[in-house]
Amino acid sequence: MLVLSRKKGESIVIQDNIEITLLGVEGDTVRLGISAPSEVDIFRKEVYLSILESNRASAAPETATMKSLVEKYRKQIQGE
Repeated sequence: MLVLSRKKGESIVIQDNIEITLLGVEGDTVRLGISAPSEVDIFRKEVYLSILESNRASAAPETATMKSLVEKYRKQIQGE
C-alpha cells in the first residue's frame, strides 16, 4: 500500500486521468474530491462489497442450474 501525506487542496494523480484532491479534514472525517472519466466506476468500499455480494447471490442459482443441466446431459450422453 502506498501511503501519502497531503494538505488541504493538494492532489494525487493515478495514471493520466484520475485525480484525487483532499478537500478538507473535520475531526475523523476526510473529504475527498475525485475527478475521473465517466466510464470509471467509483464506489465507497461498503457499497462496492454490497454490489459484489448481490452479484454473487444472483449468479448462484444460475450456477446450480447449469451444473444440474450439465450432469443431466452427461448422463444422457453416457447412456445412464
